Amino acid sequence: MLFSSLLRRRSRLLVALFGIAIGATVLLGLVTLCYDIPRQLRDEFRSYGANLVFVKSGGTGRMTMGELERARAMLPPEELVGFAPFRYESVRNNMLPYTAAGTDFEAVKKTSPYWRVEGRMPERGEILLGADAAEATGLVPGSAMALDGRNEKQERYEKEFVVSGTVATGGAEDGFLFVNLPDMEEMTGEPDRADLAEASLSADAEKLNFLSRAVKNALPGVDPKPVARVTRSEETVMTKLTSLVYLVTLVVLLLTMICVATTMMTVVLERRREIGLKKALGADNKRVAKEFLAEGLVLGIFGGLLGSFLGLLFSRMVSVSVFGRALAPEPALIPLTVAVSALVTVIACLVPVRRAVDVEPALVLRGE
Repeated sequence: MLFSSLLRRRSRLLVALFGIAIGATVLLGLVTLCYDIPRQLRDEFRSYGANLVFVKSGGTGRMTMGELERARAMLPPEELVGFAPFRYESVRNNMLPYTAAGTDFEAVKKTSPYWRVEGRMPERGEILLGADAAEATGLVPGSAMALDGRNEKQERYEKEFVVSGTVATGGAEDGFLFVNLPDMEEMTGEPDRADLAEASLSADAEKLNFLSRAVKNALPGVDPKPVARVTRSEETVMTKLTSLVYLVTLVVLLLTMICVATTMMTVVLERRREIGLKKALGADNKRVAKEFLAEGLVLGIFGGLLGSFLGLLFSRMVSVSVFGRALAPEPALIPLTVAVSALVTVIACLVPVRRAVDVEPALVLRGE
């Protein structure tokens, strides 16, 4: 009786079925994106630089490379994108003062992918000029550049480098000179020193704060500091985006409920004589209500299954078009989507069912 009733009015019920399927498509698609978007956005935000900086506790002095290695070992490897140490020295070229930074350039490629390098990253014995420093010195790739200065013991040092290229960052780094960390240690005669280290992690603000506290408790000489402007931007964007996704999903589910309720109300009006005849033959209100709710439940289940399949395609298309990479599907969301679709459909049928059980057999069968 159930499927016969559905097939006799397939044109109207197909409208409800597709309405439920569209609602399920948007529900599964947006919820899947909501699960995966934080990961995608964290990967995108990594192109804006490091989100965790390690400095010496107390703000004075330098850390040892051993301390930084222990700090790095405490970071989850599956979330660590890059870890780059930096050491700064005041140097001179042709009597003009500059800040030279020694670092690991392979690590910098991961922590600071926004660096715009013209030429190439320096190898041993080479130097990379910030855009402003290159303009001030007038040097080009291939030119020789001599640096001199004094170390912490006030011993004088001097070393000549070959310019490998220039870098533009849009920040203070444009005025710096960059060399490999071993060259910096050799030039100053002071190995195993670093002023700070930048870490780029695919983690949210809560996880970064947790890692910071863990490292600080384990290594008193190291003070980890989340980069506020980066973590705050990530958190703000994700919060607003998640709120928007939930709002759109709620609106779509309400529209789906209205579509199903309207369709089922029309079906009830068309079947008033049928309902009246059933009640005249002995069917009680509970049996009539069960029949309509069962029809709604079947529509919700089939519409949810169809919408789940379309929702996976929808979320995949959005992820590829927006982020340029496929998202990780969440199989557990499929039964949840079907259950929500069935629940929404049953709720939408409550008002039409109430109209159905209020049918008076005597009045309907007399044509009134």
